[in-house]
Amino acid sequence: MVNFLAFYGTVTMISDFMIGSNGEGEGCYTLMSVDNGNGGSVNFVVSPTTYFVDNALVAVGDRVTGYYDGDAPVPLIYPPQYRALVIVKENPNQNVKVGYFNSQLESNDGQLKLNVSPFTQILRTNGQPFTKNPANRNLIVIYGPTTRSIPAQTTPYEIIVWC
Repeated sequence: MVNFLAFYGTVTMISDFMIGSNGEGEGCYTLMSVDNGNGGSVNFVVSPTTYFVDNALVAVGDRVTGYYDGDAPVPLIYPPQYRALVIVKENPNQNVKVGYFNSQLESNDGQLKLNVSPFTQILRTNGQPFTKNPANRNLIVIYGPTTRSIPAQTTPYEIIVWC
């Protein structure tokens, strides 16, 4: 189980990020700086394995949420530098929740419960169908309206299983 933590803000810079001294991997990694407008900023290391919801192209000025592993070691620098696992570009037509969902398909923070319908697409990160039960897994959930209950309930448009 990944301890997904999030940081939301505006992309202020995107630049190449070198991971080795011999040029290996050159152009494959980028550093994305994000500012939340309240004095907080982070740098996300974006790797070839970083999952971009909807394959969104992100540019300077876009509003994004970056998800990272809160239990992963990080260098003690400012601004903090995290390895981005998932990047979500803001879209007013959909909501995204990233986290662990238990056997009842309730998020680990108790804020969202999923009611899966036959029309809900359940996929792996490579876009291929996921044919097993998505419960007790890390999920990327794309959804629209929710109930006003606690936890809020929704029928997701799409579930991406983080295998």
